[in-house]
Amino acid sequence: MDKETLLEEGPKKITKEEKIWEAAIEAVLFTMGDSVELSRLAAAIGQDEKTAKEAVLRLKKRYDTGKRGIQIIELENRYQMCTRSEYYEHLIRVAAAPKKQVLTDVILETLSIIAYKQPVTKLEIEKIRGVKSDHVVNKLVEYNLVYEVGRLDAPGRPALFATTEEFLRRFGIGSTQNLPVADPVVAAEIRMEVEEELSGSGVLMPEEEKIEDEFQEEIT
Repeated sequence: MDKETLLEEGPKKITKEEKIWEAAIEAVLFTMGDSVELSRLAAAIGQDEKTAKEAVLRLKKRYDTGKRGIQIIELENRYQMCTRSEYYEHLIRVAAAPKKQVLTDVILETLSIIAYKQPVTKLEIEKIRGVKSDHVVNKLVEYNLVYEVGRLDAPGRPALFATTEEFLRRFGIGSTQNLPVADPVVAAEIRMEVEEELSGSGVLMPEEEKIEDEFQEEIT
């Protein structure tokens, strides 16, 4: 059965197994992003290339008939899932919009310290992390996850930081009182790693141990 004959056919009842093949091919095309050879699609469903081609063309026809935003195109015996051209202008609107902030492991680590120990100064954060934290704290302020809640009554009057309402909204927490309790075993492992790292660098001071202990007590 050639491509034209298959696409010109009327509605045809397909078997459950054929539906599974189509779903598998759809998953492969979506995940790969680039074009995929027919031979690889056949291998994915464990069938010959003729069966794979019939399945992908049925799938293609469904996308075309429904005028969905996604289409399947054929490129010299290769198939690719891509955006339908008439919807490009909608993509441009999204691409032109500000990108959502990416919360890296470093940012999440610092945010966790602030969340469990707030209000907290940058110095306290740095003593727990063992590294300078100006940049990451500034990023959290920029992302509206943290804000300056006041000043510590101490020399230099360092800024105190706490989490914002946006933080609660972003992580689905009703109140800072509802923060999840850390697993005691995990907390102990983290404490050991932090102490070893700081001890090895020669910057672990008694005051730092005290601050770290207070932080671990709050999260456990």
